[in-house]
Amino acid sequence: MGQQQITPKQRGYLIVNAHPAGCAASVRQVWEAIPPEPHEGRAPVVLVLGASGGYGMAVLLAGLRRHGVRGIGVAFENAGTERRTASAGWYRTAAMAELASASGGDISFLNGDAHADGTRAEVLKLLTERYGPVDHLVYSLAAPRRTDPATGEIHHSVIKPIGGDFTSPALLFEDGTPQIGSVHLTAATDAERAATVKVMGGEDWELWVRALADENLLGEGFTTVALSYVGSPITAPVYRQGTIGAAKEDLEATARRLQADVLPGRGRAFTVVAGAAVTQASTAIPSVALYTSLLREALGERGWRTTADQAVDLWAQLTDTTALNLDDQDRIRLDGWEVDPAVQARVLELWSDPAAAVAADPAGAAWFYAQFRALYGWDVPGVDYAAPVETSVAWPPRRP
Repeated sequence: MGQQQITPKQRGYLIVNAHPAGCAASVRQVWEAIPPEPHEGRAPVVLVLGASGGYGMAVLLAGLRRHGVRGIGVAFENAGTERRTASAGWYRTAAMAELASASGGDISFLNGDAHADGTRAEVLKLLTERYGPVDHLVYSLAAPRRTDPATGEIHHSVIKPIGGDFTSPALLFEDGTPQIGSVHLTAATDAERAATVKVMGGEDWELWVRALADENLLGEGFTTVALSYVGSPITAPVYRQGTIGAAKEDLEATARRLQADVLPGRGRAFTVVAGAAVTQASTAIPSVALYTSLLREALGERGWRTTADQAVDLWAQLTDTTALNLDDQDRIRLDGWEVDPAVQARVLELWSDPAAAVAADPAGAAWFYAQFRALYGWDVPGVDYAAPVETSVAWPPRRP
């Protein structure tokens, strides 16, 4: 598209264009929120699947800034056209590459479908030729569809309750003004549940771990983690008790299977229960926007744990700087700040009359809206949106 002045094109919780400078500034915000840590000795090799946003991006940046990791970040992003900007993740990846290079890091970014055999083969080749065995594999994919590499069948995920319909209050925005509406979801069919597990469950994660093992690319003390979420009883009908929850249960079962069948004496596998966050994946889940805004109101700015904060905590556990915080299902927990009973009691109180809660104090809703817009590079402080910007940004070149 070249250099031009652009404005957001928004439909509800979907913005179909992204601002390059705003996306870059949002990445720098995450980077600067991570306390740097001097590191010496061998740089751990990391492979992050789903590296262009959310927890995957935060984990990669925290690993680089605090532990000097080297390795590969994989994402599946859109380069844009003459009429449309590139995807927000495309611009974020370009910004991450600049930060990595400026800090002396050795990170290669691959643009490809992480569910595809071809992408897996490309990653394995690059590991063999440049980086060697992987110390940490981070699985942080959130995709609407997946092509089964064995059958070629395309599976589509859905966000639906299981066993019955679900109606919930929801946070809506009309010209940026928060309003309380409602959402009604019909119950998932057995086929929809199975398809969601195929897309968002652990099958693909296991394929990656087995592929690394088959190519002798598991480092000594190898650890793999997959990002998961539990959340609140408030959101349970559409999350942990719904189709996404079924997929997360499969992910957790996969961790146990990997530990028992693939990694004995060779490494560890865990799911990581992260706390709430405003991500492109989470904004697609009905009722989660309202819940997250009320959670932010209940916690306040100081109580909220960002993706950067949680990524720092995760790396401390993965590198044995602190002990693993495991629950009774051997899941690493990063969400204690969210599921604290006192916090959840306050959120439930606000949830009992969300219209009154938002009217009395709209700060949480306004914060959520700003966070959502920033995902696409809009409303980021310090960015001049009136100035023309170069929208044609190259994907980071392969490192020599």
